[in-house]
Amino acid sequence: MDWLQRIPWRALGRWWAVGLAFTALGTGAMYVATDVVHLPLLAGTLICSEILMLVRFLINDRWVFGHRRPTWLRLWQFHVASAGGSVIWLIAANGLPRFGVHYLIASLVGTACSVCVSMLLNFLWIWRDKKTAAPASGAVAEEGS
Repeated sequence: MDWLQRIPWRALGRWWAVGLAFTALGTGAMYVATDVVHLPLLAGTLICSEILMLVRFLINDRWVFGHRRPTWLRLWQFHVASAGGSVIWLIAANGLPRFGVHYLIASLVGTACSVCVSMLLNFLWIWRDKKTAAPASGAVAEEGS
């Protein structure tokens, strides 16, 4: 039961709120990119994912995890962590339509599949509580918060 008290419930709730909001924004952005601007699906998914990833990082860094200023280190870590989730999302968003699944539904399925990976990496690597985490040998100190 002690582990339940160590879970950052407030940050977790905010992280989910941001994630759900960006799921809706991402779906809208996909619609605009493919049906309004007429970009190819792959180009639309890549452009939408990068733009939304940068904005999501800024919101997570400030509102969810309480940092006054973003750092290049956290941005880099967020991109690395998001790469795994993005690969999962891109495969689903571009692969499922080949089996007759509508591209917007495929995008939502991809999002659902990548959430667990993203959540674990966000909370256990990028924004973990450095004070309570056991320091790794040779660990680099976090640059200015």
